[in-house]
Amino acid sequence: MKLENRLLTESEIADGLAELSGWTVEKGKIAKRFQFKTYKDGLVFGLAVGHVADLLNHHPEIEVGYAKVRISVDTHSVGGLSPFDLELARRIDRLGK
Repeated sequence: MKLENRLLTESEIADGLAELSGWTVEKGKIAKRFQFKTYKDGLVFGLAVGHVADLLNHHPEIEVGYAKVRISVDTHSVGGLSPFDLELARRIDRLGK
């Protein structure tokens, strides 16, 4: 899928989520919860997500709790989900591998 600033169709969202593990649509955003052994592990992961997001110039909401991190993202400029959201989710998932 070409990275462009446009609203995805419901079909494109469904297809994109089918390629990702654990990501769901929540209140118009795609979101995923990650679990870690320690608070520090989650914090380091959150920082890594921030770095990856900055490289893409597409910034998610990052909530860090005790040994858990919740990521949610949408594209404000299109009023919903864009190809950038799915690409960021792919890149975030690669951090955990």
